Parts: sequence; C-alpha cells; structure tokens
Amino acid sequence: MKFKTALAAAAAFTLATAAQAQMGPETGATVYESTDGEVGGVIGTIVQMDGETIVVDIDGMKASLPAGAFGEGPEGPVIAVTKAQLVQMLQAQNEQAVAARDAALVADAAVFDSEGAQIGTIQSVDGDSAVLEMTEGAVTVQREQFAADQNGVLLVLIPRADLVAALGGEPAPAPQGGEMAEQDAE
Repeated sequence: MKFKTALAAAAAFTLATAAQAQMGPETGATVYESTDGEVGGVIGTIVQMDGETIVVDIDGMKASLPAGAFGEGPEGPVIAVTKAQLVQMLQAQNEQAVAARDAALVADAAVFDSEGAQIGTIQSVDGDSAVLEMTEGAVTVQREQFAADQNGVLLVLIPRADLVAALGGEPAPAPQGGEMAEQDAE
C-alpha cells in the first residue's frame, strides 16, 4: 500500500511540475541566461506580457522580446542570449533613436502628436531645448521629449493638452515611460 501511495505522490508531483513548465513565463518572473545548455546569470525581470511579446526590464532598460524566445529552466524562464548581448542591443537601439530624433529636430520641422496630427513646427533649437510653435503660442520643450518615428517624422511625447497648459506658465511635463529606448516611436 505504501508503494501505491508513493507512486501516486510521484505522479502528482510530475503532473504539477509539467503543468508549471507549460504555464511559461509570467509577469514578475526573473529571466536567466541559458548558454550551451547551462543556466547562467540573471538577465532581468518580466514586467509586461502582451500576446507574443514579453517585455523584460534589464537594469532599467526595457527589451521587447518574442515569447517564442523563452524556454523554461530549473529556476524560471531562460533565453539563449546573454545579458551583455541584450544590453549592447538596447544601447545600440537607443543610440539610433537619439540620432534619428536629433536629425529630425531642426528649425521649421513639422511636429506631430502620437495620433499623427500635426500640432506645430519647431521655431528654433538651442542645446537641449526647442521652441515649439503651436496655434495657441510657443512653448519650450526639452530635446528628450521628442522622438522620430521609423519614417523620420518628428513626434512630441507630451500630450497637446499638457503643452497648452505649459503656455499658461506651467512647466511642460516629462514624457511618460522614461528613457528614449522605451518610447515606441515607430
């Protein structure tokens, strides 16, 4: 009888382990490196899952990775790339985004909002700020609050209502989400 109980317990454990492995990654899980079949160091933490895309926070940078790239390791989700490789990729993407933004942020450039509506033009650029001329007036906006989409179109990362409020003497707010690499300006 003890053998049947032990066998049933082992089967239940195997089923529970298999069910857990099939669940896959989840928000809040730590992601590990997996190179040469060995689990390595910590890459980061899953902060968002959206269908086929998993967003991992790596030292404050966000990497959107395909869900199919993740496997299940003994400690949790693994991916067959090193943290250093991902950091290098994120830094390169950020550099490209900054270069595209800076190329688009010039005097007389049309400025669009996130919905694709033109809200004004750049009157001038001076160092880390630019003067955005709108129909309601001109407002100074920090360079980091602009981005360029994949076509090189200049976008402002601040909602129009906030820009108009800034005309009344309130400071223009910082963009939501933090770093340029996090902005999906495509």
